[in-house]
Amino acid sequence: MAREQRERTPRVSAGQAHGPAVVIARRAAERLRAGHLWVYRSDAEELVPGEGETEIAAGALVTVVDWRGIPLGSGLYSSASQIVVRMVGSEARLGREAYLAEVAERLRAALALREELAPWSKENDSCRLVFAEADGLPGIIADRYNDLVIVQLLAQGTAQDDLRAVLAGVIGARLGDGVRTILERPDPKIRELEELAAPSAEPLYVRRGEASAVTTVFTINGVRFHFDAGSGQKTGAFLDQRLNYAAAARHARGVALDVCTYQGGFALHLAQTCERATGVDVSRAALEVADRNLELNQIANGGLRADVDWIEADAFELLREYEATGQRFDTIVLDPPAFAKSKRAVEGALRGYKEMNLRAMKMLNPGGTLVTCSCSHHVGREEFTGVVGSAAADARRRVQVLEVRGAAPDHPEVLTLPETSYLKCLVCRVG
Repeated sequence: MAREQRERTPRVSAGQAHGPAVVIARRAAERLRAGHLWVYRSDAEELVPGEGETEIAAGALVTVVDWRGIPLGSGLYSSASQIVVRMVGSEARLGREAYLAEVAERLRAALALREELAPWSKENDSCRLVFAEADGLPGIIADRYNDLVIVQLLAQGTAQDDLRAVLAGVIGARLGDGVRTILERPDPKIRELEELAAPSAEPLYVRRGEASAVTTVFTINGVRFHFDAGSGQKTGAFLDQRLNYAAAARHARGVALDVCTYQGGFALHLAQTCERATGVDVSRAALEVADRNLELNQIANGGLRADVDWIEADAFELLREYEATGQRFDTIVLDPPAFAKSKRAVEGALRGYKEMNLRAMKMLNPGGTLVTCSCSHHVGREEFTGVVGSAAADARRRVQVLEVRGAAPDHPEVLTLPETSYLKCLVCRVG
């Protein structure tokens, strides 16, 4: 439902007022000129409907105008989200047809980039194809899991049938026989925030002569995983950790603990180089999939080097128990969910990261490996590194940083858009 719109005399000229417009505050204009792509609702000074309209339609393309009346470009308007406009181009009064043509062009460029950064192979058949603003495609995510492509449309202006048709056509044509089914999987939280209707359960694309599918087996770094489009987090798995999984396996040894293992991503990689690996997660459903993934790799690879087991437990409670009982490990991976989902939550998140890292450091044998991650974009690299350093000081351990890592390159960062730089991963040696 459209929020109440401010009724003031518009400060855009008659020549600019053929379509809807959003007049923004000076600070917001400066942020856009510096390369950011979002306008927050608190920075929208006026919402100007198009000619003959009483309000701006949800998902409409609007011209963004600064406080002096100077056009800054066009964006997708949201009647519900705190991100009131997501910029899609520098051209004012961009029409829907022109926008869809631009989406098709940027989509082809994104797919070409993935062919360069994450080429398909038997060892790696999955990657992020489209990363929203990072590819100039706000509100659009697409992930490939072997022969399935999962799409998420995260804005009122993208969750529309004409754009779905463009996505299906371009991805289907580009991947050819490599894709069997393209499915849309809505994010429940975003649907609520954007006030989006549930999409059709019908696939966006099915390869000719094939039946649609919602499950497959995909491979990253030679490790195989079950995939079910109807379950799991995000689009179903964590493709952004692909290269961090491999880095952890390179440095890991001995007895390993994977905290917040989810469906076994790190644990199964650690099992290639360690003697024993234990994966911990609070979700029984996730661990059931992890166990199926373990069986899959034991069959496919003729067994793994490590003995692998799973523990259903709260990470903090288990770490406290392990520390109290003197449990020791040679390798520990910490990959918790985002502790800070808003700026208000940052202080509590930093406390959580410190406690988790402090307990892990106390449990590591001398010379042990700590792989510690944060996926909270509200916690920057410097803040995260600082809190890990604070934990090292309190633990009285000498911690050497061997690698500073982020998301795999198919999740590119945009220097002017900090939100794209969300994943932090430190590979450390604990003396």
